[in-house]
Amino acid sequence: MDYPLPEAARRYVAAHLHDDPAHLALQARRHPDLPVPELVRQIQARQKARAKLPAWADNADLIFPPALSVEQASSARTAAFKAGLVEGQRLADLTGGFGADTAHFAARVAQVDYVERDPKLAQIVAYNLAQLGVANVTVHAADAVAFLKNTPHHYDWLYLDPARRDTAARKIFLLRDCEPDVVKLLPLLLHKADKILLKTSPMLDIEHAVLGLGHVRRLWVLAVDNEVKEVLYELGQEPAIDPERYALNLRRDGTQQEFRLNRAREARATPRYAEAQQFLYEPNAAVLKAGAFRSIGTAFELLKLHQHSHLYTSDVLRADFPGRIFRVLATEKADGPTLKAYLGPEARAHVTTRNFPDSVADFRRRTGIREGGDIYLFATTDLRGRPMVLVCEKIVANASTVEPSTDA
Repeated sequence: MDYPLPEAARRYVAAHLHDDPAHLALQARRHPDLPVPELVRQIQARQKARAKLPAWADNADLIFPPALSVEQASSARTAAFKAGLVEGQRLADLTGGFGADTAHFAARVAQVDYVERDPKLAQIVAYNLAQLGVANVTVHAADAVAFLKNTPHHYDWLYLDPARRDTAARKIFLLRDCEPDVVKLLPLLLHKADKILLKTSPMLDIEHAVLGLGHVRRLWVLAVDNEVKEVLYELGQEPAIDPERYALNLRRDGTQQEFRLNRAREARATPRYAEAQQFLYEPNAAVLKAGAFRSIGTAFELLKLHQHSHLYTSDVLRADFPGRIFRVLATEKADGPTLKAYLGPEARAHVTTRNFPDSVADFRRRTGIREGGDIYLFATTDLRGRPMVLVCEKIVANASTVEPSTDA
């Protein structure tokens, strides 16, 4: 497909941007003068980009690659966060993809080299960057390893987002299962740059990554609206053992929650346990992924309900806690009729199970409680190992820009 798109093609895309792509494909014969299959792919890719890259999805001047490249791209929020971690004169994005990260890095670094082994994708990104007015990026259609070996430049930063090798789409837990293999490539990377920023899937095991890389100075577990999207590692020239970990949750209202820990402070933290008190705390997903199972409680002077539940309680409200906060109305058995007395005639509640025999689906089937309403039920286990259900209402806590981090 040629680009920029002819005017008739642009009008078709704009007119059908919110329509069902499958339905549009079936009507292709109505537009014999247009490359409808390719335009439908453009529409489908823009629809996938709307949630994560809304400004790009609405930009009629941009060309979109196949939808898979859009799915694998960083969102505008996470790309902006990563860009805030770097600075300097020169950065190379060695796994360029759709170019969302590259475009954001270009706002922070004087010169960016975009490297992508798919020449068609590299061509699209070069065109899009020009439409966006990004002039300080050089596009290279090349393999990352070959590029590094041949470039004469030394970089302030190298950025990599390795793709999983597993073509069967099975879960990947180790860096060696990704392409490029960063652990194997590490000597070359450290020879060519002062610092490396590595992005991995949340499925990858953090402990194995830190041990295997050996040079991790800091790492960030990054969640958006309480869903972990990626883990970032900053690697430096000197070997490191116990990097600082930042658990960040970027919230819908533009604020963020942050908690800081490392393995030593986590190991030193001594949890205290108690039955449910007036308030209940559920850490956000980034805190749990970062491994803050002990220090989060001691940092905020909270009591833990059970060793394996990762739910916390107190009689004093800790409004700056990085997670959800609830007021405990009652502690009950997992009995449908008893619980429904709190729910009204529609028997609706939000259900969470933690360290509990039933899944949420099993709990709903057994109790007859449907999703919705204003009551939150936490099915968990008490200190004596007995199942219980905490009947709660949600508290809207302070929306401070950055929640305080406290060493345990």
